[in-house]
Amino acid sequence: MNQTTLSLLAFLPLVLAGVLLIGFRWPARYAMPMVYVITAAIGLWAWDMSFNRVLASSLQGLILTVGILWIIFGAILLLNTLKHSGGIAAIRRGFANISPDRRVQALIVAWLFGCFIEGASGFGTPAAVAAPLLVALGFPALAAVVLGMMVQSTPVSFGAVGTPILVGVGAGLDRSGLTTQLASLGSSWDAFFMMISGRVAITHAIVGVLMPLIMVMVMTRFFGRNKSWAEGLAVAPFALLTAVAFGVPYMLAGVFLGPEFPSMIGALVGLAIVVPAAKKGFLLPKQNWDFAPASEWPAEWMGKIEMKLDQVAGKTPISTPMAWAPYLLLAAILVATRVIPELKSFLLGLKFGWVDILGEKGVSGAIEPLYLPGGILVVVVLITFFLHRMTGRELAKAANESSRTLLGAGFVLIFTIPMVRILINSGVNASGLVSMPVAMAQFVADSVGGVYPFFAPWVGALGAYIAGSNTVSNLMLSQFQFNTAGLLGVSGAMMVALQSVGAAAGNMIAIHNVVAASATVGLLGREGTTLRKTLLPTLYYVVAAGSIGLIAMYVMGITDPIHAAR
Repeated sequence: MNQTTLSLLAFLPLVLAGVLLIGFRWPARYAMPMVYVITAAIGLWAWDMSFNRVLASSLQGLILTVGILWIIFGAILLLNTLKHSGGIAAIRRGFANISPDRRVQALIVAWLFGCFIEGASGFGTPAAVAAPLLVALGFPALAAVVLGMMVQSTPVSFGAVGTPILVGVGAGLDRSGLTTQLASLGSSWDAFFMMISGRVAITHAIVGVLMPLIMVMVMTRFFGRNKSWAEGLAVAPFALLTAVAFGVPYMLAGVFLGPEFPSMIGALVGLAIVVPAAKKGFLLPKQNWDFAPASEWPAEWMGKIEMKLDQVAGKTPISTPMAWAPYLLLAAILVATRVIPELKSFLLGLKFGWVDILGEKGVSGAIEPLYLPGGILVVVVLITFFLHRMTGRELAKAANESSRTLLGAGFVLIFTIPMVRILINSGVNASGLVSMPVAMAQFVADSVGGVYPFFAPWVGALGAYIAGSNTVSNLMLSQFQFNTAGLLGVSGAMMVALQSVGAAAGNMIAIHNVVAASATVGLLGREGTTLRKTLLPTLYYVVAAGSIGLIAMYVMGITDPIHAAR
């Protein structure tokens, strides 16, 4: 079987998933089992993987699925807890004091608050937290999921306190070889790594300046009563203010501080500027914008959780600051557990996992229930129980409702994530072939030649579409991108930066991220509908980033120590 045929076979599971979910509008619970079987078959027969490795990869996927379900459970539990404590009613009242305009609420809750949660936590947590909060504020469930997925773009490369760069790029490149090479050129790994971080931040800041506006325009076009792009465009000055208030400190942090804090710093500065501006009506249109009454919404917009929102307990009203306290606690604890080494080590001490599953070296899976955002969310729920003076009956109701919501997501994810692990682990085989994701990337590079920098973000996005993770995409593809830059005689640092930017954008269409976000608002079965709406901003992101890459390399002549020495 020739290389082209093998590469096309590697693409088949992804194409099949897209056709079934987007084209035929199959629910993921039907599409993903079929895609899993096809992937396993390709791994066994075309890639000549052993049955033991396919089975080990599937078991690894199941272990990782438990971790994702734990995060989903925590996010839903917090929402339901606040619903029964009266916190959600207070949050809704508080937003009326900032602005009743849904476009403004989307920019503050989905974009800025979501960017902060991404910076602190990663793991798809922003959509899992922001989507149910938006539903609680009165957004249609489908709109909430689409907005939550679009947040997973600009802040993602610096999510989870920089993990996609620190771990994904740091471990994805041949660090020892590069360190020796850089030392011989009078440079260092640390300087080269900071160069990559800075170029990621600058590229994201440029491309991301339109993302808040695109987010609002998608909302008004697909979920407004008038189906109007113009109603979103009307808030352009305020959306651009939001983008700049986030993007400038984000970019400066990425260039001068490194990869740990850009998303968090950008979000905090953005909130400090945008919330007071919204209260004063600065740069806002005179007319507020809202959805049509819920009674007029199509059935496909509705999730199971939102139908229960009117059951908020009728008890002594909670103040707005007290209602927001659990989310502030969540943010503070997430940051503390990521930046305080002793606390991080303590939480990581409780771990359940399997190393070298079924004897397959490097195929391992583990769950850290206290360190994962799910554990932190549950801790916040327990604090909220006392903070909001809830009864045991109210907390039990919240837990019961949250547990029931997990069932559908669990069924889909037990096929989706094992499929991903088979793709990623296919590099160990009897045929001596590279892994399927690398085969896809090589096919793209061989097909486009010298204009490849334009497609580098597309390759990164492809990796994230497969894995649902910027970090994993970087681990798989950073060295490939760097080597391709060497063959073309262009900057390796810039090419790796384009990889990371594209991998961030790919999270907007990652199937298991869509499933996880949908589960938090009771919207399972409509994943294809979400993907059709997030595909447009994803295309914008990779086209814009690729164009910047071409300009940087071929017009501006951006270089790095290794490129300059060639």
